[in-house]
Amino acid sequence: MAPLVSTIEVDRAQQEVYSYVTDPSRFGEWQKNVVSGHMDDSGPLGVGTKCITTRRIGFAERPVTSQITSIDPPRTWSVQGIDGPIRAVVNVTVEPVNGDARSRVTIELDLSRWSSAGTPARRCPTTSAS
Repeated sequence: MAPLVSTIEVDRAQQEVYSYVTDPSRFGEWQKNVVSGHMDDSGPLGVGTKCITTRRIGFAERPVTSQITSIDPPRTWSVQGIDGPIRAVVNVTVEPVNGDARSRVTIELDLSRWSSAGTPARRCPTTSAS
């Protein structure tokens, strides 16, 4: 499955946009079904820092833990789901446009690398009737 990619331009400076889109406490403002979110550690963000997001899935609220796999403020941020029902790989890129008057945000969501069970996704073999 190809990653889902979404791009939008925002009338804000790169640093401001980056801080907003990588702040889990703001995810519910722009991601459907997010109930709450926070970083698991109050220290400086870095590779390995965990992000906990609670999502409404069906009729239940379920926590999802992701781990930062790469970070380069105010340009890129990548996380990978490590537990919970959603184990996607998410890459965020924020680029300045028009000097720094606007920003272009690209979010790539890759669901193909991990199944909901946390093991590498595999295709089911095709079978033929004998």
